[in-house]
Amino acid sequence: MLLVLDGSGELYRQLGRALRTAMAEGRLAAGSRLPSTRELALQLGLSRNTVLAAYELLRAERMIEARTGRGSFVAAAPARRGAPPAPVEPLPAPSMRAARQRALPPLPLPWRQPGVRIDLQYGEPLTHVAVFTAWSRCLAQAAAHLEPGYVQAQGRPELRAQIAAYLSRRRGLVCTAGDIVVVHGTQRAISLLARVLVDPGQTVVVEEPGYALARQALFAHGAAVRALPVDAQGLVVERLAGVDARLILVTPSHQFPLGVAMSLERRRALLRHAHEHAALIVEDDYDGEFGIGAGALPTLSALDGQGRTIHVGTFSKSLLPSLRLGYIVCPPGLRRDLVQAKRLEDISCAALEQQALARFMAGGGFERHLRRTALELRRRRSALVEGLRGLGERVRVQDSGSGMHLLAWLPGLDASALAMLIDDARRCGLALHPLSAHYEQPPAEQALLLGFACASAAQIREAVGILGACLDRVGPHRAP
Repeated sequence: MLLVLDGSGELYRQLGRALRTAMAEGRLAAGSRLPSTRELALQLGLSRNTVLAAYELLRAERMIEARTGRGSFVAAAPARRGAPPAPVEPLPAPSMRAARQRALPPLPLPWRQPGVRIDLQYGEPLTHVAVFTAWSRCLAQAAAHLEPGYVQAQGRPELRAQIAAYLSRRRGLVCTAGDIVVVHGTQRAISLLARVLVDPGQTVVVEEPGYALARQALFAHGAAVRALPVDAQGLVVERLAGVDARLILVTPSHQFPLGVAMSLERRRALLRHAHEHAALIVEDDYDGEFGIGAGALPTLSALDGQGRTIHVGTFSKSLLPSLRLGYIVCPPGLRRDLVQAKRLEDISCAALEQQALARFMAGGGFERHLRRTALELRRRRSALVEGLRGLGERVRVQDSGSGMHLLAWLPGLDASALAMLIDDARRCGLALHPLSAHYEQPPAEQALLLGFACASAAQIREAVGILGACLDRVGPHRAP
């Protein structure tokens, strides 16, 4: 503890004044535990009796209180004397990047809303007791065998090998451990790729609507972000004509947020465009694990024979967001640049979590978890679709049959009526989320983005009942 004695008077009084100052400045907050008298005496080079006397002085002044068997605690910090502190004025933006970040609009991050019973939030994965039990076991095993020292910037070899085998088996993307760079999730991957691949001022194409956090990261980097429309077949590739795009960011397996899958024809057209115009494609496969079926299309990376596609995946949607692990599958020609950028940015990802995840995947726990999760997601999706269809013409359901969210279009409802609907639902204990938050330009029709991974089937049925009642109340406010 940093305590400066002023040199005036007896030592115990000097120590008492130093402790009062620490309390007044907030360095010792109300309720915080003070060091024991023996410990503080050793730290400051004072006698224990001096510290005892200072503590007794503060107790007499009701500045600290003794709790039997627990020690001494700050009772309350004294009020500051003098004029209140002047408000802190923000400094001018210290860099062009800081200026760009300040210009960003509020971001619709998928945080749970407080004070509601049911939140049909998108982006949160389905979790269950079994996965926490298995993951805790893998963490304990990894901790017992953890090697000290730094990890390779590219990621632990055993984890990269497991990811490569998984992608080859489940996603048809044939790659090796050498092609994998382990990162802190999709957001870090996009930021890292922007640093390596895009100079400020170069054009990057994103989807409209699309993933706002990626769009903002690219803008903050200094890229000229160009949003191109998405239709029922995915990104409208024809709109790339005349756009000198260095990078094209797409979510082809399950477009976020519309949920459509890019058609095979569009995938091939996009790859042709990238090859002919020396552009690179970032394929964000954020929840591809939950769209695999007989009709699933190959990933862009699997179709690409020219090395123009960079595949990005994450464990935030398939396992745990707090894990903060994802990966980049990079063409060999970019590997050295990406690994060097990763090394300079954060050296490496945490060794313990990487080793535990490698064990979890090697033992089959990860794919067992995916199978169990996919089954439960189907149950919850069915409950949501069935309930929404029961609301009749007031709601038009758009469900791709994959992922963890779907759209509920609200024919005839304008933006102000949608805001009233969301406010009314919140008062009834239900959090709803508008699709419009993911558009640069306001959409022609209003819709709700409904996540079903974080609510049980029973909660989903209750939520649909609340939504129906709220739609009844907002009915007179429908747009003409």
